[in-house]
Amino acid sequence: MNAAQGAPEGAAPGLDAELTLKILVAGGFGVGKTTLVGSVSEIHPLRTEERLSEAGETVDDTGGVDLKGTTTVAMDFGRITIRQGLSLYLFGTPGQDRFWFLWDDLSEGALGAVVLADTRRLQDSFPAVDYFERRAIPFLVAVNCFAESRSYGADEVARALDLDRGTPVVLCDARDRDSGKEVLVRLVEHAGRRHSGRVLDSVG
Repeated sequence: MNAAQGAPEGAAPGLDAELTLKILVAGGFGVGKTTLVGSVSEIHPLRTEERLSEAGETVDDTGGVDLKGTTTVAMDFGRITIRQGLSLYLFGTPGQDRFWFLWDDLSEGALGAVVLADTRRLQDSFPAVDYFERRAIPFLVAVNCFAESRSYGADEVARALDLDRGTPVVLCDARDRDSGKEVLVRLVEHAGRRHSGRVLDSVG
């Protein structure tokens, strides 16, 4: 699926033209990706969760998320309409290392990505940050504010993750629809600026 799909061929442009954008929701194991997709999706989200098994205990780090009983093994999928004529298709990526081979397929044609972060396990965000930086895919970091986690400011998180200048960091509650929608709006705006800048550079 491409990052953007416009009106059918031959259709006149106008207010009814539908634009759909592909967005990834990534991050470490147990950070809240499935929760975010589910909270904002206007359709019943597709989930590929399986119960954690004893065999997985040897390869999955569940420190800090001991009560988590399931894990995404392929992807989550949801859809949200941002405004008339603009919808987002959300693809939640699996968090464990052994499922990262799926990321290349999921990221094909994506406009941008949300890297969901948990300040209790901030180091788990580095692989996703590195992945999108290497592939020049626009992204922002959304800090999922768990009740029991210490509060940090956006600037502190940006420094801790050594983010490139201009990469947004926002605070959110993955359980709250309005909070999640605001994250997605910020990402679309950021990705739009990045893509516009590349077009101008290419013709400059």
